[in-house]
Amino acid sequence: MRKLVELNIPLGSQAADKHSVKHDSAERHVQGTARYVDDMPEYPDQLHVCTGKSEHAHAKILSMDLTAVKAAEGVVDVICHADIPGEADVSPVFSGDLLMADDLVQYIGQPIFAVAAETYEAAQRAVALAKVEYEVLEPVLDVEKAVSEEFFVLPPQKIQRGDIEKELEQASYLVESQVYCHGQEHFYLEGQISAAEPTEEGGVMVYASSQHPSEVQKLVSEVLDLPINAVQTDVRRMGGGFGGKESQAAPLACFCALFAVRTKRPVRYRMSRKDDMVQTGKRHPFLNKYRVGFDSSGKIQALEMDLIGDCGCTADLSDGIVDRGMNHADNAYFLPTAKVTGYRAKTHTVSHTAFRGFGGPQGVVATESMIDDIARRLVMDPLDVRKANLYREGASTTPYGQEVEYELLQDLMDKLEERSEYRVRRAAIREFNQNSSSIKKGLALTPVKFGISFTSKHLNQAGALVHIYTDGSIHVNHGGTEMGQGLYTKVAQIVAR
Repeated sequence: MRKLVELNIPLGSQAADKHSVKHDSAERHVQGTARYVDDMPEYPDQLHVCTGKSEHAHAKILSMDLTAVKAAEGVVDVICHADIPGEADVSPVFSGDLLMADDLVQYIGQPIFAVAAETYEAAQRAVALAKVEYEVLEPVLDVEKAVSEEFFVLPPQKIQRGDIEKELEQASYLVESQVYCHGQEHFYLEGQISAAEPTEEGGVMVYASSQHPSEVQKLVSEVLDLPINAVQTDVRRMGGGFGGKESQAAPLACFCALFAVRTKRPVRYRMSRKDDMVQTGKRHPFLNKYRVGFDSSGKIQALEMDLIGDCGCTADLSDGIVDRGMNHADNAYFLPTAKVTGYRAKTHTVSHTAFRGFGGPQGVVATESMIDDIARRLVMDPLDVRKANLYREGASTTPYGQEVEYELLQDLMDKLEERSEYRVRRAAIREFNQNSSSIKKGLALTPVKFGISFTSKHLNQAGALVHIYTDGSIHVNHGGTEMGQGLYTKVAQIVAR
């Protein structure tokens, strides 16, 4: 893994803590000279990859005739599951994510073979010539059905404080409802892409658009059955990632590396946008159900919530994502009695993956929907319900046992209410809505408490290697990747300070 960035920030410079510094690639972005993987020059003998995809969500592969594919014009190599020399599983944490399906497919679009051809167009034409016979099986596509049949990628988890049934029974009011959060496509400007070159020592050099170059290096070595030091991974920048290139970028690198080693030629795999949207995971859809007990002031007495994450066909990163949804079920509110259950539902769809917020937004949406339900039931302004339940002195511990630094929360909400003229605008909106039959307006002032760490505590660490050369220039090697957020600039500022 290599990262080299040149920034003109003098050692010990006050720019590090007193002045903003422009993004290190800002001028190159504007000029169009910032280089991405697809901007790298093509070699005269470079090959291009395309994959053959499953046509069914759940089926057994009975036979696969690739004779016409291999004979197609421009085709140099064709591989299937049996041609993988090492490990076929490219999962980030748990097992199940196969580079290519063996005898069972679990979502429409799952790769079942791959082609390397002289041009991308030739590869695309070739994959359409495959003759595949399936035994179609009944798919599970609904998360409620998955839960009723205990069809999970991982077992459910639970967070509980207090006697939930007793407190719900004694609550002054009770509301039961649900909210469904749909998935979302990452739609990064730069699509999924990777390139690879064979090295003279029998290894491979991989250029990836990946948020996780170390994992790419590890998985490529496992697929090729090579030691990790025989694989180098280079990530200069990405044209956006948002989580979609954390685990989902690795298979492209593995395909490129596999063909590069087999053919002794450089290889590029640029996924079409259509293939990208079919073959890579999205934000997890969540079905959230809740029962909440509260008093006449809107203060929550007890909450029971089920967060059902649609994980797709494999675990991928779903365990941490559903965990984070559970850990955000309180948002900024104290829950004296709570039971939060997270379900990792398996469906025969593409395996869903990391997406900005990583499950937190799905948990927060459920809680804020619940607050609005309470306000409607009591005919109160939702802001008053929110303020009544904020973390505060004597009520500052989350259901999972973490102390919240609540001191700024109430003050911040009060200042926002005042400076935004919330009450005046609320009254104006209420009057407008009463006199408008078709157009309605809304207004909300909503706190968000978001955890920025990994739920697995040992992952919350980082390091950097700083080289100071004889001429005073500095080279910093660190573990972060640049996807537009200006990370290299920020790291340089830290080092300068």
